[in-house]
Amino acid sequence: MNWNQLLSAKRFGQEDRIVINQHEIRSQFQRDYDRLIFSSPFRRLQNKTQVFPLPGSIFVHNRLTHSLEVSSVGRSLGNLLTEKLASSQKYENNPYLDGIGNIVATACLAHDLGNPPFGHSGEEALSHYFTHGEGKKLEAKFSKEQWADLCNFEGNANAFRLLTHTLNGRRTGGFALTYSSIASIIKYPWEAYKIPEVGKRKYGFFNTEKENYLKVAKELGIPEIKSGIFARHPLVYLVEAADDICYQIMDIEDAHKLKILTTEETKHLLLNFYDKTEDINSLDRISETCEEVSDTNEQIAYIRAGVIGKLIKECVTVFINNEDKIMAGKFTSTLIKEVSESSKLAYKECTRIAISKIYKHRSVLEIELAGYKILGTLLKEFVEAILNPNSFYSEKLLSLIPEQYSHKGNDDYLKIMSVLDFVSGMTDVFALDLYRTIKGIKLPDTY
Repeated sequence: MNWNQLLSAKRFGQEDRIVINQHEIRSQFQRDYDRLIFSSPFRRLQNKTQVFPLPGSIFVHNRLTHSLEVSSVGRSLGNLLTEKLASSQKYENNPYLDGIGNIVATACLAHDLGNPPFGHSGEEALSHYFTHGEGKKLEAKFSKEQWADLCNFEGNANAFRLLTHTLNGRRTGGFALTYSSIASIIKYPWEAYKIPEVGKRKYGFFNTEKENYLKVAKELGIPEIKSGIFARHPLVYLVEAADDICYQIMDIEDAHKLKILTTEETKHLLLNFYDKTEDINSLDRISETCEEVSDTNEQIAYIRAGVIGKLIKECVTVFINNEDKIMAGKFTSTLIKEVSESSKLAYKECTRIAISKIYKHRSVLEIELAGYKILGTLLKEFVEAILNPNSFYSEKLLSLIPEQYSHKGNDDYLKIMSVLDFVSGMTDVFALDLYRTIKGIKLPDTY
C-alpha cells in the first residue's frame, strides 16, 4: 500500500463529482467530520449506554461523549503521524497528507455508530435470537454467508452498512463520505463467514455491503491477504488505538466518580503508566500539581490527561517503527500492545481491574440483563411480523417502522436486515418504551 493511493477525497456514491480543494473553507475530510457531527445517528449516541447506566446525578460516559473523546485523541494521533511522515522526502508531494488528522477523527466519530442499544449486551441479544432462539428455525432460508451475518450481529459491520447503505428516500452512497474516511473504520476487513478461519468473532461488513467494501478496497489499493481476507487501511490502527486509550482510561475515571474505585486505587493505576526512572520529570510535575489542586476529581483528571498524552506519543512511535509491516499488511498486533514496558503493564492492570471491579458491578450487570431482554424481544416481534406481514398484529407492528427502514421486496434476508437497521438504530430509552408498549406494560402518555 502507498499513501498516495490510500488518501483519497473521492466520495462514495458520488464518484463522478469533481473534487475541488482550492480556496475552500473546509477540506473534504473536514466535511466528512462535520457531516457526522450533524447527523441523527450520531446524535442518538447520547442515549446509548457506554458501560454504566445512563447518568442520573453523576455524569459518566455514554456512546456520544466516548466517541467525541476518541475522536479528539484520534486527531492528535493523526496529526502527530502526519508530522512524522512529512519529515520523509518520499511523501512531500502528497496533497492529502495533512488531512490524516481529520480522517482519523472522522473514523473515530463513526466507530460506534453501528452499535445497538445497551452496548455489547444488545449485540449478544440480536445474535442469540438466531443462534439459540426462535429464529434458529429460519436457517434453511439463507445462504451460509447470510446466516453467518445474522448469527453474529456486529456493530463494526453495522457501522459500515450505516455509512454506505442507501436507505429509502436517502441519497445514493449513504453518508457519501470520502473513501479514506470509510476505509479507516474497517478494523476487521472480512465477512462473518470467515470468522472460523481468522479465529476472531469480529468482522467488518455484512454480505449486503460486500460489493461496497470491494469497491473501496480496489480504489485505495488495499490488498487481499488471502481469499476474502484483506489488509487493514493503515489509519485503522490509529482509530483502534484512540478507542483503546479512551475506553480503558476513561472507564477508570468513571469508576472513581461513581466510587467503585477509591482515589488511591485510581491514582495508583494511572501513575503506573510512568516509569519511575525515565519519567521522573513527569512524575514530579504531577506531584506538584496535586499539591496545588485539592479537588480529587481534578487531580485524577490531570493525571489521566497526562497518561493519554503519553500513550498518544508511544502509539505513533510504534506505528512509525512498524510502518513497513503495516503498509505491507503484515502487522498483526495493535499499537497499544507494543508501547513501552511500563505503559504496557499498567494498561494490562487497568484491564484486569475493569473486568473484575467495573464490568461486573451490579449497575452494569443490571443494564446488560435488561438490555438483553428488551432487544431480544423487539427483534423477535419485528422479525416474525415482517416474515408474516398479513395478520392484524403484524400490520400494526410494521407500521411503527419508519419508511427509511422499510423493505417492500420478497427477499427474507433483506427484510430481516431492514428490521436490524431499525432495532440497532434505537436509543436505550426508545427501545425500552417500545418494549413496554408492545408488551402491554404501558399505554401512550395521552392516556
